[in-house]
Amino acid sequence: MSSSLSVVNISANASDWRGQALSNFCLSPFVLDGALYASIEGFIQGIKFPEGDPVRAAAFQASGWDAKHLGDGARRDAVHWQDARIAYGSAEHHRLIERAIRARVSQSTGLRQALASTAGAAIAHETGAPESPATSLPATVFCRILETLREDILAGTLREER
Repeated sequence: MSSSLSVVNISANASDWRGQALSNFCLSPFVLDGALYASIEGFIQGIKFPEGDPVRAAAFQASGWDAKHLGDGARRDAVHWQDARIAYGSAEHHRLIERAIRARVSQSTGLRQALASTAGAAIAHETGAPESPATSLPATVFCRILETLREDILAGTLREER
């Protein structure tokens, strides 16, 4: 089913259900590197804290605004993944988030179909608020990730990421 919309907004407050479902805020469990995460937002906020930090563990189990607010007290100089310290906002940081988004979408038939159904439409990320200069995932990067994923789905080349 192709979209008749020219733009699909991927956001928790989107009017299109596909935008809500594909939002980082959505409770949508996925596995990455053998661990289970409740949502992309929880993952994004959790990696801001060092391994062993209780806020990290709480974020990984959260979604929506609960997850978002867990990251409020985090430093914005690095993220932490598998004993590595990665510069905050770097290409490596964005690749890590992309791996998580790929894992989430590749592990869900419904999300793959929802994203594929946006073929022919531009993908946007409009939340209704100005983007923070300290955001973990700029809208341009998020939209590029989703557009690349959509191309992989439509080409039949998306492999399951775990």
